[in-house]
Amino acid sequence: MNSLDWAVLIGYFGVMVAIGVWSHKRVDNVSDFFTAGGKMPWWLSGISHHMSGYSAVMFTGYAAIAYQYGVTSYVTWSFPIAIGIAIGANLFAPRLNRVRSRLGVASPLEYLKNRYNLPTQQALAWSGVLLKIVDVGAKWAAIATLLSIFTGVSLNQGILITGAVTAVYCTVGGLWADALTELGQFVIQFVAGIAMLIAVLNELDGFSTFWTVWDDLPDSHAEPTVGPYTLIFLLSYLFIKTFEYNGGMWNQAQRYMATDSAHSAKRSARLSAVLWFVWPLVLFFPMWVAPLIIKTDKPADSYAEMAEHLLPHGLLGLVIVGFFSHTMAMCSSDANAIAAVVTRDIMPAIFKSVRQWSTRTGLLAARYTTLLFLALSMGIATQVNSPFFGDIITVVIKWVAGLMGPIAIPLMLGMLRAFRKSGPTAALTSWALGLIAFYLVNYPINEAVDGGVNLEYQVAVPLAVSLVLFIAIGYLKPEDTPERDAILASLNSDGDGPGSAGAARTVPASDTTGRTKVSGASD
Repeated sequence: MNSLDWAVLIGYFGVMVAIGVWSHKRVDNVSDFFTAGGKMPWWLSGISHHMSGYSAVMFTGYAAIAYQYGVTSYVTWSFPIAIGIAIGANLFAPRLNRVRSRLGVASPLEYLKNRYNLPTQQALAWSGVLLKIVDVGAKWAAIATLLSIFTGVSLNQGILITGAVTAVYCTVGGLWADALTELGQFVIQFVAGIAMLIAVLNELDGFSTFWTVWDDLPDSHAEPTVGPYTLIFLLSYLFIKTFEYNGGMWNQAQRYMATDSAHSAKRSARLSAVLWFVWPLVLFFPMWVAPLIIKTDKPADSYAEMAEHLLPHGLLGLVIVGFFSHTMAMCSSDANAIAAVVTRDIMPAIFKSVRQWSTRTGLLAARYTTLLFLALSMGIATQVNSPFFGDIITVVIKWVAGLMGPIAIPLMLGMLRAFRKSGPTAALTSWALGLIAFYLVNYPINEAVDGGVNLEYQVAVPLAVSLVLFIAIGYLKPEDTPERDAILASLNSDGDGPGSAGAARTVPASDTTGRTKVSGASD
């Protein structure tokens, strides 16, 4: 990097902070901070949903997969995510919007104390928060690794720089700042991605590279599934990502909750699905052909090394900014979602005084909680490459994909009328045994099996265990009640209902009884 690249990078950080300060004017209460007051346009929500779904791990961990295995990096990652979001556009997106508009909540988990009970809500909240600290820590480590390659700063310095800038804009402006910065980041990433694609085409055979390059690459590079990324892995990943990207990742649920209606939430999901189908192809193609341009014994560094080799200064700075844009988008949105869960779900269950907080106190708590989460995840980032956690891609694929299912199953299926009989027993049992299944498959059994357990089973078994138990226990021990049926009726009825766009203006404080009144519920 030279002074021009540094100017682009510093300018980007400055714009992100400025957007956060400007967004501060739009945040008057907790609802504005966590769900944009239900006023976010569907197109902004869709772009934000897409941008908050991946990070610089794509340019490190998935760059390594693309360098080694080729197109399977797209087929077994972004393609199933696109399919999953398309499925959820009708199944989950409108229901998550009604969680906000009809139940008047500001956190994706806040409705769970009424749908199940307080212990269920707390189990999912605590386990999800702990998982996300590790997940976001991996994202900080990924972007710091790239920053180290380009600038020579240490890993810890890179974590501190990116975390500090993200902390400023997302704690000041809340979800509005997240979404608006993600829009700017999408534009930057679009320009940077196209620039990198053109540079690669110019280095090889021009436009004809798209169809001539495959003869020069290993045959396996064109195979949709190869190595550990098998057809079973693809199907497992599709299953997992359908839950994860439709609300199992709480920051994704917030994007649907932030739109003004259930119909807008559907449109938001469809836009995100289209972007997931198309845009990763532009980003991945340079990674697929990287072996023809550079030789490296560190595939995770291949994209960064190729950018340094091909791009002039200025454009190189823009590509680096593109790396930052994805990571900061995901980390800031995760921080906002976690702060919502902590302040709306966890703290009221522990401290009675929280339920009487004023609007100003609640907003300050939301901001302080966001800062605390960012600090903890940055601390984890310094240890993400330790023997306990493994490398970055292991944390992202194995830990997050494997543990997301048990946490997401009760949250997502709890909104569907077909699972009305599954109550607290089904939710807690499926959650607990799903986590135990993850531990057994990934550690004792993995160590006992010659060659280890295949990756697809490591990530899919916990979700499968949770799903089967959630459904089976619901039929063996049905726990449907008039109150729970009323919640499901509210979430599953067509139309957005009167006043839905503004229903979240006054969000009731969480309590420990789980008896918040719902329209149509019995007393």
